Amino acid sequence: MQLSAAALSTVINSATDTAIIALDSRGAVLSWNPGAVRLLGWTEEQMRGQTLLRIFPEETNPQARVTEEMTDALSKGRGGHEGWRMRSDGSRFWAVGELTPVTDPAAAPVAFVKVLRDRTQWKVSEDALREEKRTLEVLNRAGATLARENDLAKVVQAVTDAGMEVTGAQFGAFFYNLVNEAGESYTLYTLSGAPRAAFEKFPMPRNTAVFGTTFAGEGIVRSDDITQDPRYGKSAPYHGMPNGHLAVTSYLAVPVVNRASEVIGGLFFGHSQAAVFTERSERSVALLAAEAAIAIDNARLFEAAQREIEERRKAEAALQTLNATLESQVAERTEQLRLHEEALRQAQKMEAVGQLTGGIAHDFNNLLQGIMGNLQLLRKRIGQGAVADLDTYVMRALASTSRAAGLTHRLLAFSRRQPLSPKVVRANPLVLSMQDLLRQTVGEKVELALQLAPGLWTTLCDENQLENAILNLAINARDAMPDGGRLVIGTHNAELDAAYAAALHGVQPGPYVCISVTDTGTGMTAETLAHAFEPFFTTKAVGEGSGLGLSMIYGFARQSEGHARIFSEYGQGTTVRIYLPAHLHAGDSPAQALPAPAATAVSRGEVILVVEDETLVRELVAEVLRDLGYEVLEAHDGLSGLDQLRARERRIDLLITDVGLPGLNGRQVAEAASAERPDLKILFMTGYAETISASQPFASPGMEIMTKPFEVDDMTRRVRALLDGGAERR
Repeated sequence: MQLSAAALSTVINSATDTAIIALDSRGAVLSWNPGAVRLLGWTEEQMRGQTLLRIFPEETNPQARVTEEMTDALSKGRGGHEGWRMRSDGSRFWAVGELTPVTDPAAAPVAFVKVLRDRTQWKVSEDALREEKRTLEVLNRAGATLARENDLAKVVQAVTDAGMEVTGAQFGAFFYNLVNEAGESYTLYTLSGAPRAAFEKFPMPRNTAVFGTTFAGEGIVRSDDITQDPRYGKSAPYHGMPNGHLAVTSYLAVPVVNRASEVIGGLFFGHSQAAVFTERSERSVALLAAEAAIAIDNARLFEAAQREIEERRKAEAALQTLNATLESQVAERTEQLRLHEEALRQAQKMEAVGQLTGGIAHDFNNLLQGIMGNLQLLRKRIGQGAVADLDTYVMRALASTSRAAGLTHRLLAFSRRQPLSPKVVRANPLVLSMQDLLRQTVGEKVELALQLAPGLWTTLCDENQLENAILNLAINARDAMPDGGRLVIGTHNAELDAAYAAALHGVQPGPYVCISVTDTGTGMTAETLAHAFEPFFTTKAVGEGSGLGLSMIYGFARQSEGHARIFSEYGQGTTVRIYLPAHLHAGDSPAQALPAPAATAVSRGEVILVVEDETLVRELVAEVLRDLGYEVLEAHDGLSGLDQLRARERRIDLLITDVGLPGLNGRQVAEAASAERPDLKILFMTGYAETISASQPFASPGMEIMTKPFEVDDMTRRVRALLDGGAERR
């Protein structure tokens, strides 16, 4: 059955989210549906008889674009592009459109139909993901340089260059907050993006009051137009900047503060255009400044240690001439200093890597959550229409976020900041349940033996992480026995006394459960053994190992309040022992799992409070829950969320809160909320869980934790399961 003209007109006019425009053979507008009015702003009366030249920005050569679309439509059956288009009020939006010819002679005088849709949100999300990936690569590269470099000049130059890349500044500089021989401070140390002569003619920066804020450590200064800052131009004799200076409008300055809370310098970036630097620029440079402070301290300590060693060598030579009997004592002292210096330098490098990866993972996970969730919602909306081509982009974005989530999980593991789900674990049944998997993994050449001690204590840890650790150690053992051998996985109870624990930094004496993995493989040299637990250290060929396996096992053990040790003899084999604190309450049982949610996790009239400081994530979670019929309350920080929870007349059935909130963190909000509402169910979200450990589990009754980024469907299932686990609360 064919639609009548009136019915067809009704269908076209009902498409309020899509512009549908009929054109004659010259490109003049014949009809202009309500969707075109809503999307572009002009009324049908204003556009009838007009061409579409006005919707193209001037810089795109509108006449050429319109002609090209009509030509393509006639020759290829379809014309059109995606790109920026203009509204009647001068604003721009990213549009996807196509122009198709009308081949039915009965449709005269209509010659073409133009269909246009607004895809600005998708474009903004795609650009944000691309920029965040680029920023992450720059910060990773800078962090790697800082972790291995002890040359002070190279350290500061690397930080300044990285700051230029992540901010888009025209030039950047680092000034030392030191007094020179002439009694002047704030000495220029390094520069990027401009010739050094452009700064050498400047007076001391103290002559501009706005510089003083940075060197006093009063905080970050970010300005869209620094010339409008009331501190600009206060100090004589220059009252701002001297004649001939580099043009500076956008301005970003971050103090560099060391471990002793001393301002050792400042990072400064400028651009001639206004409003160039964003909050992302500020966060990235703040992270670089923190890493720079550690690296500068490390470089100074290294230089001081080198000077001390040199002085010791001179003293040794002098003592040898005075008293030959002191020779052995001086040599012993010199060796001790060398070992202490190496240990200190390595510890500081490990600290720098851990801080860098932990901070990046936090920000990156928040951004990934927003992008992933919004793309899922976008796919859902598009699935209700007829636009199938965009599904490819959505699936690619989801695949990219999954890979990024895997990367952040590995980074958090070796920095000991991955969220754990500790519960009571019996190691012997766990190892037995893995027996078939282990035999398949190590292959027929390797003999697998289990030596499980009877009466083994229970321990409190993340069961999945322990399984992963045992499997990784088995794979390492297999690779160390290419010609076959014997692999023994054993368990036993261990009591660590005070003397033993004192030799291991951060380990407490007491009862432990020990899981050991022993092979008869190639073993390790003393040098390899000394570096085995370091992140990224591997003896395998390029592409065969990431160097994160043993460091992740070490991080898991330490975060579980235990430790790991390696014993190896070159050519004889290796034993790795994981010590986990014993959980001696044998009657305790693991936390009961939440009841399985119903097939359709829709609302039953419940009210949910979402507390999240990241606006994109908060709005996403709220929208998903509202789509399911829940009433959703929102709070941007812990204090405002707690205010809503304390309103006793307001019904709240479930609290969803981020762990890493500014001010009151998520755990503190949950504790206060539980005091006000003892039956309140709580769902935590986290992308960076530094405070989570085996001694502070989240697995209390009525509480759950999700790791960002998460699937929105998984979140809704957890919400329904938590709500179904208890009676209605008010």
